Amino acid sequence: MVDGSVALRPGSRAGAAWQRMTGAMLAQRGFLLPWVPVFLGVGIGIWFSLPVEPGAAFYAAAAAATIGLGFAGRRAGEAWAPLVWALSLVLAGSLLAGLRAHSVAAPVLGFRYYGAIEGRVVDIDRSASDAPRLTLDRVVMEDMSPARTPALVRVSLHGDQDYVALEPGLTVILTGHLSPPNGPVEPGGFDFRRLAWFDRLGAVGYVTTPVLALIPARDGQAGLQVFRLRMAFSAWLQRRIAGQAGALAAAILAGDRSGLDRPTIDTLRNSNLAHLLAISGLHMGLLTGVVFATLRAGMALIPWLALRFPIKKIAALGALTVGAGYLALSGGSVSTQRAFVMIAVMFGAVLLEKRAVSLRSVAIAALLLLLFRPEALLGAGFQMSFAATTALVAAFGWLRDRREGLPQPPRWLAPVLAVVISSAVAGAATAPFSAAHFNRLADYGLLANLLSVPVMGAVVMPAAVATALLWPFGLAGIGLWVLQLGLDWILTVAARVAAIEGAVSHVPAPGPAVLPAIAAGFLVVILWQGRWRWLGVLGILAGLALWPMAERPAGLIADTGGLVGVLGPEGRALSKPRGDSYAALAWLENDGDGADQEVAFARPGFSGEKGDLRASLGGVTLRVLGGRGVRTRLGATCGPEIVVMSQPPDRRPDGPCVIFDPEALRKTGAVALFNGPEALRIVTVAERAGQRLWTSRQR
Repeated sequence: MVDGSVALRPGSRAGAAWQRMTGAMLAQRGFLLPWVPVFLGVGIGIWFSLPVEPGAAFYAAAAAATIGLGFAGRRAGEAWAPLVWALSLVLAGSLLAGLRAHSVAAPVLGFRYYGAIEGRVVDIDRSASDAPRLTLDRVVMEDMSPARTPALVRVSLHGDQDYVALEPGLTVILTGHLSPPNGPVEPGGFDFRRLAWFDRLGAVGYVTTPVLALIPARDGQAGLQVFRLRMAFSAWLQRRIAGQAGALAAAILAGDRSGLDRPTIDTLRNSNLAHLLAISGLHMGLLTGVVFATLRAGMALIPWLALRFPIKKIAALGALTVGAGYLALSGGSVSTQRAFVMIAVMFGAVLLEKRAVSLRSVAIAALLLLLFRPEALLGAGFQMSFAATTALVAAFGWLRDRREGLPQPPRWLAPVLAVVISSAVAGAATAPFSAAHFNRLADYGLLANLLSVPVMGAVVMPAAVATALLWPFGLAGIGLWVLQLGLDWILTVAARVAAIEGAVSHVPAPGPAVLPAIAAGFLVVILWQGRWRWLGVLGILAGLALWPMAERPAGLIADTGGLVGVLGPEGRALSKPRGDSYAALAWLENDGDGADQEVAFARPGFSGEKGDLRASLGGVTLRVLGGRGVRTRLGATCGPEIVVMSQPPDRRPDGPCVIFDPEALRKTGAVALFNGPEALRIVTVAERAGQRLWTSRQR
C-alpha cells in the first residue's frame, strides 16, 4: 500500500476508478478541518436517534473503537486516513452526547402535583399563551424529599398577580399545578421532554392564585447579579422607549422578550424578521463590528498611537471584550453563546493575523459548540445559524476569488448588492430548516430583510453603542431617540409585509430523512473539493423530493384524551373548538394548514352529538366520548372500533374495541392512526420515542 492505494491491474477499469477515487481523496488535503464538526455531528445525531438508552458496554466499546480507529488512521495512508478518522469522529460524537446527557441528569416529576411550591426566581419570561412565567430553583415541594424534587420548575402565572413585584433572586411561595414536561403531541413530533432534560427542568405548570414573597430578592441574589443587571437594563429601556419598540429593544439588547405581545411576535414571524429576536450572529456581529470600526478609526486619528501600536489588534480585543459583556448582559442563551463563539473565532483570527472569515473559522465555532452542548445540533437555531453562515462565507469567498472576471459595480452600489446577496443567500440556505421546524415560509421575507437588516446595522446597533457612550454624560436620550427611530421602522416594515396577501405559505412537516439529506448535500457542495462536489445537489434534490411524500396521520389523539383530529378533504377536523390548543395548533401546522382551532372544528369529519362523536377511518369507527356520564356511556359490549374517553369506563366492555382513556394514554402518549392496505395502523409516542433518559419518569 502506497499513499492509501492498492495494486490493481494497470489499465483495468477498476484500477482507473480506484486511481480517480484516490486522487479525489488526496485533493481534500488542506480542507479537512470543516469536516470535523460534520462527522462529530453525525455521531451525535445517531446517538439521539437510538431507540434504547445505551448502556456501559456500548460506551466502553465505542471508546475503544474511537481510540483504535484514531491509531489506525495513522497507518491508512494519506489518501484514506481521513475516512478512518471520520469513523472515529462519529463514535466520538456518540460518546460526547451520552456524556453530556448523563452529566445534566436531575430529578423529573413523575406525576401530577397540586400543592405548595417554594423557589427562587431565576428567570422571567412569557409563555406561548402570553402569560408571565417564572423559572424557579432551590425548589421545595410539599411532602417531597430533596432527592426527588426537580432542580428547576417553571410556572405560568394566571389571574391577578399584582401583589408582588417579581424580580430576580426573590424567593416566592405559591400554590400551583405541576406535571412532568410534556412529550410530543404526535409520534415523531418535537419532544419537549428532551429539551427540558438538558435544561434540567423537571416540572412545568401554572398557578391561578396570587404568588407571595417569602424571602427578599437581596437575600437570594447570590449568583444572579448578571441576571438582575439584565432585567434592570430591560426595565430601563422599556421605560425610556414606549410601546413595542421598547419591548423590541429589550429583546435585542438584553435578551428579554417578556414585553413583546403575541401580535408583534406573529408579525415578525410572518415577515421573516423573527430572527431579530434571537441575539444571534447578526446582532453580535453588528455590535462588535461597530465597536471594532469605531476603535480602529479613533486610534487611527492619533498618529503617535497608530504608528507605535497594533491598533487593529487592540480594536479586535476591545470588540471581543464588548462581545463578552453583551453575552453576559443578554442572558447567555444558546443562540448568544453560538454567536459569541463565532465572533471570538473571527477576532482570534485577526489577533493571529489569519483570515478572519473563512470556513475554518465557522468549523471551529461549530466544533466548540458541539463539544460543550452537543444537544444544540437538534435545535433550529444551530441548524439555521450555521447553514446561513456557511453559505455566506462560501458565496462571498467565491465572489472574492472571481472578482477580476466579474463586472465591477459602482462603489456606491456595492453595499446595496452586498445586502441583497447576503439576504438572498442566507434566506435560501435557511429556508428548508425554517420550513421544517416552523412549518411556514415568509414569501416576502427577502423584501422585509432588505428593508430592515441595513437599518439594524446602520442605525440600531450604532445607536446602542452611542447610548452607552453618552450615558455617563447624561445624554443617553439622544442615542435612545435614534434607536427608537430604527426600531419603529423595523416594526412598521414587519407589519406592512406581513399584511400583504399571501405573505405566508404553510408547509407540512417533512419525514425524518428529509433534513439529513438536504444538509448532507449542502455540505458536500460547499466543503468537497473537486467536481464530485456536485453530487451533493442530488442529496438536496432527494430531500426536497421526499418532503411532500411524508405521510400525515389520518387520525390523531392527544395525550390527554381531550382532543381528536381526523384528516379529510378540507383538512383536519377537530373534535372541539377550544382546549388542548397547543396540540391543536401543532397538528394543523404539521399538516401545513394555516387554519385555527375553531375553523378546524367546523370542518366536516365528525358526526353525532356533543359528548358522543364518531368518525370513519379506513372502515373503522373512531368514537370520542366525553362529558357527564362518560363512564357508563360505552356499554357492556363494543364492536371493532377505536374509543377515546375523557375518563376510564366503570368496566371494560366485551368486544374487539381499542380504548384510549387517560390511564392508557399516560402510558402511550399521543396516538397517530394511519390508513394501511388492510387495517388501520396505530403508532404511539411511547413506541416512536423509545426508552431514553428523558422518556422515563420518576415515580
